[in-house]
Amino acid sequence: MALSRVLSLCLAHICLFASVCFAADPFVFYNFDLSYITASPLGVPQQVIAINGKFPGPTINVTTNNNVVVNVRNKLDENLLIHWSGIQQRRSSWQDGVLGTNCPIPPKWNWTYQFQVKDQIGSFFYIPSLNFQRAAGGFGSFIINNRPIISIPFATPDGDITILIGDWYTQNHTALRKTLDAGKDLGMPNGVLINGKGPYRYNDTLVPDGLDYETFEVHPGKTYRIRVHNVGVSTSLNFRIQNHNLLLAETEGSYTVQQNYTSLDIHVGQSYSFLVTMDQNASTDYYIVASARFVNESIWKRVTGVAILHYTNSKGKATGPLPDPPSDEYDKTFSMNQARSIRWNVSASGARPNPQGSFKYGSINVTEVYVLKNKPPVTINGKQRTTLSGISFVNPSTPIRLADKYKVKGVYKLDFPTRPLTGPSRIETSIINGTYRGFMEVILQNNDTKMQSYHMSGYAFFVVGMDYGEWTNNSRGTYNKWDGIARSTTQVYPGAWTAILISLDNVGVWNLRTENLDSWYLGQETYVRVVNPEATNKTELPMPENALFCGALSKLQKPQDVSLATSINSRLKLFFTLLMIVCAVIPTFH
Repeated sequence: MALSRVLSLCLAHICLFASVCFAADPFVFYNFDLSYITASPLGVPQQVIAINGKFPGPTINVTTNNNVVVNVRNKLDENLLIHWSGIQQRRSSWQDGVLGTNCPIPPKWNWTYQFQVKDQIGSFFYIPSLNFQRAAGGFGSFIINNRPIISIPFATPDGDITILIGDWYTQNHTALRKTLDAGKDLGMPNGVLINGKGPYRYNDTLVPDGLDYETFEVHPGKTYRIRVHNVGVSTSLNFRIQNHNLLLAETEGSYTVQQNYTSLDIHVGQSYSFLVTMDQNASTDYYIVASARFVNESIWKRVTGVAILHYTNSKGKATGPLPDPPSDEYDKTFSMNQARSIRWNVSASGARPNPQGSFKYGSINVTEVYVLKNKPPVTINGKQRTTLSGISFVNPSTPIRLADKYKVKGVYKLDFPTRPLTGPSRIETSIINGTYRGFMEVILQNNDTKMQSYHMSGYAFFVVGMDYGEWTNNSRGTYNKWDGIARSTTQVYPGAWTAILISLDNVGVWNLRTENLDSWYLGQETYVRVVNPEATNKTELPMPENALFCGALSKLQKPQDVSLATSINSRLKLFFTLLMIVCAVIPTFH
């Protein structure tokens, strides 16, 4: 990095941070070193991706409107991007961490993300978004707390517990990638991890001896907020705690109508917050279970995650059979009805001091409709691919957002079909042209035999309907137009549809994809491009000074002096910290 560029970076940051005293939005800092380590969560030594030597990575814990600075050093042997799943990146799609918006961070390079968690609360997570790396780790939780002046719609919990669940393979991510590239299915996972650890040995036949398992220590009579995220590859999991009720309180940034569940299906990419009161006797510890759904349970028994809930006054270890999962092994009606029961708490404040329900989405006119249909993998040009509406997406070498900025032609096409193609499937870089301030209706039609989850960056969309069969215009008569949950990831059952509504008020280029990692890797995604015709910093911040260049713009990229960049980041962090102290002191002189 040239000295002049370094100086301009410093000056830009100083000018930006000088406004902190007036904006009163603090900065929080994290350093992420991503590297390979050897771990054996299921008893088999394998390569996993650690952050700062830990697997999973650290929890990012911030407050609404905080400015988050994450310095990422790529110590892997391949390109890297970190995606902040569910973080809306208001005005800053440049920081989203997917290939449509960012050039990848090369090996041995250092790159700093900087974004504001504007008007958000809730439970989220981060993942590596390239090269199937999520299957090897590199993920962690992301908590956004309410500001003190905004009340939460329940009594303050006595503690906060984060649980990352997900299916897991003992092959590393490069081997799994090669399997998909060869046109083969990944097959059954080797197990389910809870916070990066294998199952407690509840069964001597199914679980080998010597596995490290997770234990959560709790105090009797206390109520804890338990945040659960499914960060796995492709398996829906049923989450339950033996003899304890799960009072659902929040999902992906929206407070819910509070309802008790004995268990809840959590699909890939989804996050939930439960309030759990430790109201049982302490004769023994209790099982925490995450087991595979919609599969032959007798064959998949070993694909079960088990952790331990340990009361401080517990008198013995957990023993006996696990608590039963829902009985509908193949009939998904119970699960869909459960999903429909999750409602938005329209009387609660979110990140701002106004009720969530004041945004009456049911009375807004829809301006554009897209029916996105997926089906089982198909062969295109001799390769196995997945599709949305007959298009298998291929990421361009020049990110879409960067191509727009520099007016690079031919990088993508704004011709994604509003209805599925009727002809043969094709590979394209075809994206959706969203209308700024429009109101988009998207119908996700799952014509595959597997459960799918879909995620959209940049937004919380309203889940207004789901049912079996083919969606038609008459299906709108079943929509929930009042308190459908607002979230960023929704499930779509096999042979069924899910309808979502999106208010396109966030300028940028936003990834719309399946969260099932194998299907995402093979092309089941697109982007929604939202442009304000009157360009202004009020709707999108300028391109960051440290933006990376690649593809058609690779000539603009200057070599990076990693040691210098690291030194500068450290000094900037010290400067910002001192500046915040000054900001805190200044009011005392008035």
